[in-house]
Amino acid sequence: MVIRQEVLVLYLATSALDAEVIAWSRYDGTGRTKPAAGDGDEPPYETGVAALLDGWRLFQASQLIPPHPGDEYRTSFLKHEFFFEKLTEV
Repeated sequence: MVIRQEVLVLYLATSALDAEVIAWSRYDGTGRTKPAAGDGDEPPYETGVAALLDGWRLFQASQLIPPHPGDEYRTSFLKHEFFFEKLTEV
């Protein structure tokens, strides 16, 4: 038995885990699938909580850093990033 890691990165609309997923990335260490950026129009889950309910384990969330005055109107990286993992037998 070999255990491999799957990683799911969800970008949420706010810092709350029950917020809407607005972007995502998925990485499959099992080799069973080969997900790629832009390969789907629908997010894998509606919220971060939905991913938890499906067995994904949350292991990192972005720091909450307030914007400098005026920066809230600039385009930049997506702030509310959550990393999930699932350990799978192969």
